[in-house]
Amino acid sequence: MYTIYHNPRCKKSRAGLQYATEKKMELQVREYLKELLTEAELTALVMKLHVKPFELIRTQEEIYRKELKGLNLNDEEWIKVMVENPKLIHRPIVEGKYKAVVGDPPEKIDQL
Repeated sequence: MYTIYHNPRCKKSRAGLQYATEKKMELQVREYLKELLTEAELTALVMKLHVKPFELIRTQEEIYRKELKGLNLNDEEWIKVMVENPKLIHRPIVEGKYKAVVGDPPEKIDQL
């Protein structure tokens, strides 16, 4: 069973969901803008992704450009920023038991 963190309004997220569905992956869809992530959940997800929290930030978002750009925050602070502003999180993220990937492009999902 995999979990896909999905935003149905995002073209890339829809493409990732479609790709995983076509691959017949057993999926649980979590619309993370409605069912918010906790700090603990996001921290665990970052560990499975093997990235620094800042690498998940969508720097093209207006809130980033106007309020966060240039700030020197530590990992825990970036986690809090994403929990408070989930729109900033890259999507889709597909999570397995031990590993997760950002499914952009969708073919990255094959790494699971």
